[in-house]
Amino acid sequence: MRILTLSIIASASVMAGGYKIPESSINATALSAAYVANAHGADAAYYNPAAMVYNEDAGLLEVDATYIGLSAIHYASTSGTINIDSKSESFLVPTLHYASKKLGDNGVRFGFSIVAPAGLSKRWSSAPALYSAEEFTLKTIEFNPSIAIPLSDTVSIGAGFRVISSNGVVKSTYLVSREMEGSSIDYGYNLALMYKPSAQLSLAATYRSNIDLSVEGNAKLYSGSTLAYNGDVSVSVPAPAALNLAAAYTFGQGTTLEAVYERTMWSAYDYLDFNYPVSIGGLTPYFDTAIPKNWENTNSYRLGLTQKYNQWMAMAGLAYDETPVPESTLGYELPDSDAWIASLGGRYQLDSNWNVGLAGLVDMKKSREVHNASINGEFSNARAYLVTAGIEYRF
Repeated sequence: MRILTLSIIASASVMAGGYKIPESSINATALSAAYVANAHGADAAYYNPAAMVYNEDAGLLEVDATYIGLSAIHYASTSGTINIDSKSESFLVPTLHYASKKLGDNGVRFGFSIVAPAGLSKRWSSAPALYSAEEFTLKTIEFNPSIAIPLSDTVSIGAGFRVISSNGVVKSTYLVSREMEGSSIDYGYNLALMYKPSAQLSLAATYRSNIDLSVEGNAKLYSGSTLAYNGDVSVSVPAPAALNLAAAYTFGQGTTLEAVYERTMWSAYDYLDFNYPVSIGGLTPYFDTAIPKNWENTNSYRLGLTQKYNQWMAMAGLAYDETPVPESTLGYELPDSDAWIASLGGRYQLDSNWNVGLAGLVDMKKSREVHNASINGEFSNARAYLVTAGIEYRF
């Protein structure tokens, strides 16, 4: 019996393949994250720090808030005896981006972003799902200072230092049950390369390192109603490395088309293993046995269209996102599948200092039929809805 098969990190949403949240600004939401080679403004500090070199010579600060709504996911067993739904979820996620003006005569820029790169929640209230996923909740905050350095008129590089603070809650209920809460602070880096052979064409590559979230906390383990263990627990799960290759071209009067290929190295998540400082006795088969996950590296394909007209900038995006979760290890805690993503948004320049923006996105997961040791049925109706609003200040 697999009780608690994925733990804190797998609470994640239906936002992207696995548990990533790639939309952390107005532009990224509006363009379905097809926002690398054409990154500009304050949020270039996060999406492509090398692109800050080509910003206007001014300080830029953007503050956004994103509403995320997750639909109730339906599960129906092949036999027809089980028809249940997860709970719907809603969240409000604030983000901040800053990009500096030129520092000195060499054109170096500094940037800083605060985002939520992964997480959210999945909760069930009906058997058999609550046996393994009564509640899985993950909250993360990433602090990402970055720097951009021009190497020539056409080439620039960027780099950043990533600090991720995470907090997770796990609950599962059956003959044995668990309540767990843990947190961690972990570190990584990101790199960027930008090449602009002409004013119309931009080519870019970005890389974010893998960060193992080394969560430590307290676990209460129950056998029936008896508290059998109350003490320390730790587990390590990856925030995976990702490589983005992008090209953007501007046609005529401010029409920019961008294509992005993203490769996410989910194979770093090969198993899940909780560690306790002492033996937990008869609960070991349920809570202290390494569980294979065997996730697979994935591809995402993104297209973004930007149109500028006077004080207005309109944006639209389309993406296809693969799931890393193989059928053999898929469970109620993250019933993931491949997805189509579509988005729209716009910005308006109020005056020389202020502009505002609004964007919306829908993530539509495919229905997925699963036959493995734990599940024999189909998951359907998985949707995520995003609305991002914000304001940018130039100084």
